[in-house]
Order: sequence, then structure tokens, then C-alpha cells
Amino acid sequence: MHSIRSFFCGQWSSSVRLDDKTVIITGANTGIGKETARDLARRGARVIMACRDLEKAEAARKELMEDSGNQNIVSNKLDLSDTKSIRAFAELVNKEEKQVNILINNAGIMMCPYSKTADGYEMQFGVNHLGHFLLTYLLLDLIKRSAPARIINVASVAHTWGSIHLDDINSERSYSPRRAYGQSKLANILCTRSLAKRLQGTDVTVYSLHPGVVQSELFRNVSKPAQIAFKVFSPFTKTTVQGAQTTIHCAVEPELDKESGGYYRLKLKDLILNSDCAPARCSREAMDDEMAQKLWELSCQMLGITWD
Repeated sequence: MHSIRSFFCGQWSSSVRLDDKTVIITGANTGIGKETARDLARRGARVIMACRDLEKAEAARKELMEDSGNQNIVSNKLDLSDTKSIRAFAELVNKEEKQVNILINNAGIMMCPYSKTADGYEMQFGVNHLGHFLLTYLLLDLIKRSAPARIINVASVAHTWGSIHLDDINSERSYSPRRAYGQSKLANILCTRSLAKRLQGTDVTVYSLHPGVVQSELFRNVSKPAQIAFKVFSPFTKTTVQGAQTTIHCAVEPELDKESGGYYRLKLKDLILNSDCAPARCSREAMDDEMAQKLWELSCQMLGITWD
């Protein structure tokens, strides 16, 4: 089983170093976030693991320090379902860090039963979109001062599953775990495009990506039939290491300095051939600039922020 997966999914490689650079990765204690942290730590970056569960984060931090030989890895508390936690984390970073060169908005939840965040937002939209939107807003001045810098939003091909329901953004009238997840991932791509436009001329670039179908803890909330289906097809899915490759590419590939706002995906053949990843096709809804602007305004309104 592993050999089939290894054959179909290689590993992108690059010799780019990140010495004297600081990286923040949300959800870095597990899955593709952890493998992204491992790779960037090996490249010499200072890695800040922003995690909800500090006990798991600390265990992962020790493993990554030992594995990478990089002692410059720290873990800090960040609960994306609570704006107080997001603000506390950002305040700590703004006070203690002299730079943030790469922000990777990686953490996410998928197809969970209906629930709300501490601030009353539907959980998937709240964590996957609004939490990262607020975090980026709060760190943006520091990121701009650290330019050239990059912001990377881990989205998904699942953005095709949903639409943005401006009049029922918290899915209170009708809830489908699948559609709500799709809406949150569509929001990631739309806001990546909007942010890229706002950051033109700042030397801060923004990317969204689909990591591929990865065997990770993200599937813990899906239905039993879906879990069985994922197990059946698991030989043809990516490992967490392989799933992290598109994020790593967006973080380190020098050629991407000239691009911003795109949606990326490293396909199986790209990984096998170690080729560069080109922008991937996303849905028509993900290219809707008018909807992107409306979503941006609504997100600011919901979070009580003014984004100049």
C-alpha cells in the first residue's frame, strides 16, 4: 500500500535556505502542518508553531528540534475558534518577534457536526476563514516590515463544494457539513485574491493552495461511510509529507516572488518529476471579484475590524 502511494506521489525538493527567517505555521503539531514545520526547520528558519493543544505542540516541537537539529522552534497557544486567543497570540508575536517572513495559515477543521465558535460563528467558517483572516490582519504590519514576505492560505479543491451565502453565512437556516466546509475553503481563495490586490507594491505576496487528498486527522469528523471510502482509496492518497509539498513550494520557491494571489496545486506527476507547480484551475465562483469584495466587507464587519 505504501509503495503504491510512494510511486504515485513523490516529493518536491529544493535547496533554498531560510536562515534568519521567521515562519509562523498554524496547526503545526499534526498532519501537513507538522511536516511543513519539519521541512522549514531543516532549512534553518525560526519556526513558531501556533497550536490549540499546547501539550501536543510541545511533544511535536521536541521531535522537530531533534529531527532537524534546529533549536529555534517555539510553540505558542492559538485557538482559532476564539478571537480573544487570536488577539493574545498576535499581541505576543508583535511584542516579541522582530520579523515574520512567512505566515502559513494551515490549521483547519473539516465536515464537523454543527457548532459555533466562542464568538458565535459557524465553526468551520469561523476557524478556517475568519480566524485566519483576523490573524493575518493583526500580524500584517509586522509582515510588511519584514518584506519580502509571504502569506500562504491552505485551501482545498473542496472549495467547489460550496458557495458563499452572504445572507446565511453561519449556516443557521440550513447546515450541511460538506457545503459549510466548501464555503470556508472558497472564502480562503477569494480572500487570497483580495489580499494580493491590497498588498500590491508592498513586497508581500499571497498564495492559496490545494494540498491534495491527504491521510490526516482532518478526516476525524467525517461520517463513517466517508471514512471507509477514504480507507479504501488510501493507497492513492498522499502521505502527510507529500501533502505538505505544495505549501513548502509556495513558501520557498524563488520564482513565486513575481506572482501573487494565485491558487496552486502540485499534481502527482509534478511530484514524481520534481517539477515546478503552476497555478491550478479553481471554480468560477473562486474567481468572482465582486463576491470577493462583499465577503471581505462582511468578514471585517463580523470581526469588528477596519482594513484600510
